[in-house]
Amino acid sequence: MHAIAAVQAIVTADEYDREPTAAELDAIETEMPLIRAEVELLDVQIALLDQAPSELSTRRLRRARRRVLAARRELTNRVTATAGEAA
Repeated sequence: MHAIAAVQAIVTADEYDREPTAAELDAIETEMPLIRAEVELLDVQIALLDQAPSELSTRRLRRARRRVLAARRELTNRVTATAGEAA
């Protein structure tokens, strides 16, 4: 029986095994309102998979979509304003 050995010296260490940098954490924090809005929209969509659409569920879905759009707009405006200040 032959032993299986790693060809490379370090098999498990790659760039994905490191902790996030401060800049990456700041980027996540900046995008967090959009992430939350998208998760809420996904929750609404999942909840509506089993139901017949009602007026209330339609409103709930529309509201969640509007929150995602508003969060995207806010994030885009913030990034654009920051890029304008840097230039």
